[in-house]
Amino acid sequence: MRGLYADTGYLLYRLGLRSGQLFNAALQESGLRLRHYALLRYLATVDGALQRELSTRLGYDPSAIVGLVDDLEERGFVERAPAPSDRRSRIVVLTGKGEAFLRDTDEASRRVTDSLTAPLPAHDRETLHRLLLRLARPEAT
Repeated sequence: MRGLYADTGYLLYRLGLRSGQLFNAALQESGLRLRHYALLRYLATVDGALQRELSTRLGYDPSAIVGLVDDLEERGFVERAPAPSDRRSRIVVLTGKGEAFLRDTDEASRRVTDSLTAPLPAHDRETLHRLLLRLARPEAT
């Protein structure tokens, strides 16, 4: 019978848990969590997104997106604006304050990643990133 650590899926799960713990600890002072951070990072790459798009892209339940956007809007990091293609719809847009928050957390993000991948030499870190990107975004391959 195979041991627990012979299961790649379990190892990925454990790494995900550890990553979430480290990110949440780094964000603790801000009062935000990794889910907020991921939403902000996504919004930094687009010119606004419908909440259902955020749910699909981030893999979060649609009901969770509403609460995350509410939290971020209260802090002034995002705002809901009319969608250019349909004024009845609202898109979520990153604000200047949200962009500043992301810039301020860049170093903390790098520290978390460096901590997680510390046992690996630089070339293995790059390979790991490329492989994870292929797994997380199969359409990008």
